[in-house]
Amino acid sequence: MSQRGNVENIAAVVGLGNPGKQYENTRHNAGFLVVDLLADAFGISLQERKFRASWGTGNFKGQKLLLLKPLTFMNRSGEPVGEMARYFGFSPEQVLVVHDDLDLPLGRIRLAQRGGPGGHRGMLSVIEHLGGQNFPRLKLGIGRPAHGEAVEAFVLDPPYPGDREAFRSMLDRGAEAVRTVLSDGLATAMNRYNRRDGETGEKVDDES
Repeated sequence: MSQRGNVENIAAVVGLGNPGKQYENTRHNAGFLVVDLLADAFGISLQERKFRASWGTGNFKGQKLLLLKPLTFMNRSGEPVGEMARYFGFSPEQVLVVHDDLDLPLGRIRLAQRGGPGGHRGMLSVIEHLGGQNFPRLKLGIGRPAHGEAVEAFVLDPPYPGDREAFRSMLDRGAEAVRTVLSDGLATAMNRYNRRDGETGEKVDDES
């Protein structure tokens, strides 16, 4: 697929998270937080209507774009995503999903064209309701618990105080990566953002 084809294909950006003030700045809400940054940057108002989600539409460089945050709680994230895709006639390939990832170190981000859930229950639900794994995603690294806490508690807590600056920088970089996908195509964005510090050369991931 051409880069221009990728630009035209991304019609919706979905951030995963949990609704409610108690979850606002937790690790599991990294996807929500990136979508909030994009909404502010693009001047898109997110409102709760239809689809059991907070969403809105706008334009980015002349293309129509939908931003969406499911409000069904993480484990049922796919329900409103599937409803939205069916309502607007979007194919899975047109939906870019942004989510936290335990298996990436804090601060790392990674784009992929497709892949499995990797143990992420929200992604498992999205895969189920989009009818397969063939949709792009942006993974936001939150790392693993450092103090022996259970994973279930770790993801529902805010970052450790010493990690908060790195977490916020990662969110900014994630929003920047989405903008690159929209303007230059998925392949270009993958080559730019999937490198580790100090890496050179192209790096493209097809699988999660």
